[in-house]
Amino acid sequence: MAMTPSEAFQALMNGITSWDVPKDPIPSELLLIGEASFPVMVNDKGQVLIAASSYGQGRLVVVSHEDYLLHAGLAPFLANAVAWLRVYPEAPTRVHPSLEPLVNILKNAGVEAQTVAEPGEPRGAYCISAYHDTLTEKLIRFVKRGGGLLIGGQACQWASQHGCGKVLFSFPGNLVTSVAGVYFTDVSGDRGRFKVSKKVPKIPLHIRCWEELQQAQQQLLEGISKLDIKTGGVPSQLLVHGALAFPVGLNASLACFLAAAHYGRGRVVLAAHEAMLCAPKLGPFLFNAIRWLARGQTGKVGVNRNLKNLHSLLLEHGLKCSLASHLTSDLNVYCCTAYSAKEAKELHEFVAEGGGLLIGGQAWWWASQNPGRSALTGFPGNGILNCFGLCILPRSLSPGCFPVPTLEMRSYHFRKAMSDFQASLNHEDDKVEKNCLAKLRVDGAAFLQIPAEGVPAYISLHRFMKKMLQQSGLPAVSQKNPVASDSCEATMLCLATELVHSGTDFSQLGHGLGTWTCSSGPYPSKDPITVEIDGTNPGNSDSWVSTGLYLLEGQNVEVCLSEAAASAGLKIQIGCHTDDLTTASKLSRAPVVTHQCCMDKTQQLVPCLWGGLLYVIVPKGSQLGPVPVTLRRAVPAPYYKLGKTSQEEWRSRIEGSPAPWGELATDNIILTVPTANLKSLTDPAPVLCLWDEMMQAIARLAAQPFPFRRPERIVADVQISAGWMHSGYPIMCHLESVEELINEAGMRSRGLWGPIHELGHNQQQAGWEFPPHTTEATCNLWSVYVHETVLGIPRAQAHPALSPPEREKRIKAYLQKGAPLCDWNVWTALETYLQLQEAFGWEPFTQLFADYQTLSDLPKDKDGKMNLWVKKFSEAVQKNLVPFFESWGWPVQKEVAKSLSHLPSWQEHPMRVYMESKK
Repeated sequence: MAMTPSEAFQALMNGITSWDVPKDPIPSELLLIGEASFPVMVNDKGQVLIAASSYGQGRLVVVSHEDYLLHAGLAPFLANAVAWLRVYPEAPTRVHPSLEPLVNILKNAGVEAQTVAEPGEPRGAYCISAYHDTLTEKLIRFVKRGGGLLIGGQACQWASQHGCGKVLFSFPGNLVTSVAGVYFTDVSGDRGRFKVSKKVPKIPLHIRCWEELQQAQQQLLEGISKLDIKTGGVPSQLLVHGALAFPVGLNASLACFLAAAHYGRGRVVLAAHEAMLCAPKLGPFLFNAIRWLARGQTGKVGVNRNLKNLHSLLLEHGLKCSLASHLTSDLNVYCCTAYSAKEAKELHEFVAEGGGLLIGGQAWWWASQNPGRSALTGFPGNGILNCFGLCILPRSLSPGCFPVPTLEMRSYHFRKAMSDFQASLNHEDDKVEKNCLAKLRVDGAAFLQIPAEGVPAYISLHRFMKKMLQQSGLPAVSQKNPVASDSCEATMLCLATELVHSGTDFSQLGHGLGTWTCSSGPYPSKDPITVEIDGTNPGNSDSWVSTGLYLLEGQNVEVCLSEAAASAGLKIQIGCHTDDLTTASKLSRAPVVTHQCCMDKTQQLVPCLWGGLLYVIVPKGSQLGPVPVTLRRAVPAPYYKLGKTSQEEWRSRIEGSPAPWGELATDNIILTVPTANLKSLTDPAPVLCLWDEMMQAIARLAAQPFPFRRPERIVADVQISAGWMHSGYPIMCHLESVEELINEAGMRSRGLWGPIHELGHNQQQAGWEFPPHTTEATCNLWSVYVHETVLGIPRAQAHPALSPPEREKRIKAYLQKGAPLCDWNVWTALETYLQLQEAFGWEPFTQLFADYQTLSDLPKDKDGKMNLWVKKFSEAVQKNLVPFFESWGWPVQKEVAKSLSHLPSWQEHPMRVYMESKK
């Protein structure tokens, strides 16, 4: 019966309160990789001296010196070990003749054993020293089919005779134990103090096998000076996290696009896009890779049918290979893409037992099609690669031609960088290089998305990070106390955020929290609060539904919902400040402060270090209707819904609320602002009525249904990712803009250009947009329209750039240059549309915006789209507008001009006077 590592450890350590080990033998430190191996005995230097693992249907216990198996003081542990190794308790225990004294030690501990030269049938336990290379295949087969192997030895003496660089992959014991992720090393183990742990000990963070990894890097890059990865595809970045995994191709920022790994007795080479495996320009590297993967053997190379171009490339250069639809047992090297995990188990065993795997793929496209899901867990290729210590990230990398990385660059490794980072925090070493810090943030955030439960190799790193962050304390970051984004403080914020998202208990990480919002106030009640949300979303995009609740920072929220709701694709989101500030030079808050989680269970505990307003994300097209959602550990937040919330309810919500953020909502717009700003708003109804008027005008001009299919959102933040405001869902703005959002009198007197400009961006459609010219132009049509039709503020007053003198000056300057289309943008481009509006009114715009929603086969190129607009607008106003658009430098095609020649010309178009004066 399968056991978790934790259960296995308890079985192995049952009744063990101290380690009685012989004093004279010098053990070898054990290296653990993969997902099944775990430490059992660790000394006070953090060296693993006894480990356990599983492979196939069987189990292993590995001891770092064979004399440990012959020491009576370890009898209680040895008895536990063989009992655990026997999957079937009635199965026999056998001992190799080289360990004959072990038979009596076990007998005295109540375990019957007999001396046998070979393991025999794959039942029971077999005990042997690590020096018998003639039994390698039999031992692997024995374990794989359900046997239990107790093996002991040390590699230091062997290394002195055969060379240190050969231990990992040639030492007889490693030929067996490595398939289960355990290696004997040539590093002597300290014999000082041996810890007895109550739970699975941590696997050391450090990497002690750089020499072997550097040899492999050199072989893969032999004879190569550059790596040109401009192969027609956009690659992903790769994560190298395993102790025997290493980078091969890196750009100047240490973003990895080629990587490799030793795993068991085999090897893996990973490319960040499958096109890289078929590119003739990368031929020298690919040939090196095939040779390295084959380990110098002449065997059969199989190429999956998805890589036919690689098959042709290898044949052209005399490498024997054949096309294969799947992995077969007769292959020495297998080449495939990373888009299916159907053969994951077979590939793991293939590599573990000595096969070579060449694999490639990118994950950014998968991530774009699966929002809310982690590529580290959901992308099929990572189901294959994670155990090898490699991952494909959803982050893209700009393809280019890169020089072979220097030795210093090649030595970057996530585990080593994490160890150096800890030393820097402890002031034990010089500060980590800034480019290493930036890479560490990316790698750390990605690694923490790999599910760690039941995998000691991952849990150990989580525990290491948690202890490191607890000891250092999180920096108190705020608008008044910003931190540099390339600093250790910023890296701590990133790692802490993702560590908590991974499910790690963060009760002791909270020092310094609350500085970017306000004090969290009292501890929340654990009493459940049930809210009913609208699970219907007729729109074309996912919609956030406010719960009116807030999760205080440093807390978990428990979410309960029905079976039907749990299978409907809903998500819970904590926080609304969705801007990722990773690329900012300074940080006034952590780079990522929101968290989203799929609600695919009826009961879930969702953590978020920074807290935030609670939302249910309803997928597009959902027809769920009313959905009750029960939440624990949340507190009510200030929330006002126009037409539903009374003034009394508003007052009770605003007074004494511990939530630092609140919301003002209509069916069409939701404003998220600090509670401190809301306290002065005694009656939100007037300002929200005005907002609804403006939103109705926005919908009217855009020819969109009103009320909106989903309400637009504007969220204020202490820091945003771009500009003074930016569009999107939600629209983001700075705290300084809050007052203008909720001040009705100010809006009516001074206008509201910026927020309406961003709402205009959200109405722009690709069919009638001509980037980059109109990106910052046509959105202003909504600003002009709302100011004039709702606020009663004429365009000349709505924005200084629209005063008549400014407009005239721009037109003349543009024509003076010869009306170059490259200068037709922002206010100059807007002028074209304003002239049309002033001549023909708003109706043609509304008509066209409606028409474009029904058109199919719209042009994709800019010239085609501009000519379609000329044609459609001319037909809408029944005027030949070709001369007008040509005066603005538009590339009107002859066929379009001819098709409109039957319409009456626009004799008095506003550009005529400028053109004539120019003559």
